[in-house]
Amino acid sequence: MAKTRNFVLLQKNGKETGVFTGNQPRQAALKAANRSRGTKGKPVELRLRERGSKKVHIFKGWKELVPAPKNKPKWMPEKINKPNVKKAGVEKLKKI
Repeated sequence: MAKTRNFVLLQKNGKETGVFTGNQPRQAALKAANRSRGTKGKPVELRLRERGSKKVHIFKGWKELVPAPKNKPKWMPEKINKPNVKKAGVEKLKKI
């Protein structure tokens, strides 16, 4: 069973803003993209630092408004947000 890892969202000025969890960096990036204001035409850069590591995973992320699935529960709205991410690379920090 995969261990859940914590990833901290880094802003451009280096300030750490939020913590997203996931088994893989992409899973945490999808959660961060769902809160972002990025669009398919203008994605935002998501920089996620893995806690306890010097790795920074860089993604381009956005969300789209799509129709809900046909087998949706009654409480779910007709349109939902679908996050999307593409990996742009990995950087190593010199110090944490």
